[in-house]
Amino acid sequence: MHSFLDFEEPIAQLEGKVEELRRMSDTGDLNIVEEIGKFQQKIDKLLVQTYSKLSPMQKVQVARHPDRPHYLDFVNSMVEDYIPLAGDRAFADDKAILGGIGRFRGMACMFIGHEKGRTTQSRVHHNFGMGRPEGYRKAIRLMRLADKFQIPVVTLVDTAGAYPGMGAEQRGQAEAIARSMQTCLQINVPIISVILGEGGSGGAVALATSDRVYMFSYSVYSVISPEGCASILWRDSAEAKQAAEALKLTADDLLRLGVIDAIIAEPTGGAHREPEIALKAVADRIESALQELKQDDWQNLKIKRREKYLAGPQMVE
Repeated sequence: MHSFLDFEEPIAQLEGKVEELRRMSDTGDLNIVEEIGKFQQKIDKLLVQTYSKLSPMQKVQVARHPDRPHYLDFVNSMVEDYIPLAGDRAFADDKAILGGIGRFRGMACMFIGHEKGRTTQSRVHHNFGMGRPEGYRKAIRLMRLADKFQIPVVTLVDTAGAYPGMGAEQRGQAEAIARSMQTCLQINVPIISVILGEGGSGGAVALATSDRVYMFSYSVYSVISPEGCASILWRDSAEAKQAAEALKLTADDLLRLGVIDAIIAEPTGGAHREPEIALKAVADRIESALQELKQDDWQNLKIKRREKYLAGPQMVE
């Protein structure tokens, strides 16, 4: 069983009962398949009711769920002949931002994304998905490589933000992020970005200054975390719920504001419940965007991309 969020407590209790009934059924003492089916119907109904009225802060919780699909999950399930590429050729190989070239549904693409890790050990190894300057410089190198060989770039974003440590700042964190955004605007190949979970601050924008930006329905994208915003505005991180509402960080808000291009629907209960279905939805959206962008003159794409970000978001009625 996956871990449950605090607002999922009633669902957790029902799923606990289902697991208990299944164990009893496995012993052969009782035939309770029908009873399990009734409980499952209740769970499905409660999931729909719960997830149809999530608050912005609850969507932040879902976006941070430890079982949500990550960059490596997508690469391992959707990309063939993937060759990881490491290092920024200047300082080190950042483990929070990964990249590589592979074949996606018959098309060669460059993949770049944040990886948070799954276990405690892997999360520490990947620095919880918070990139250092060398990670963004690696992304720049890979985007330029894709430009050289004329292959599209796909970025998968999931980070609380760029790593704010002293060493990262000493090595030019802000400059690396700015140059990554600049490179996104300079290259002459299509760029498609998907926010898988958290899209935090400049650490996310550095990889999401793209021709098409998509978000999972329960992901978030914001200049600052709700807790960080609350600690600045109200001097109290406990006001995070109010901050989340004010930040307009949900996929629905950002689509309405014109910040993103479309929402990728998640399975009921979130992408972490059925990651295979969720990742296929991401792959379908990326394939559709690639087919659309292939029809355009790639030199013209760069001009449109620059105009898009210079113009700023356009409110969608």
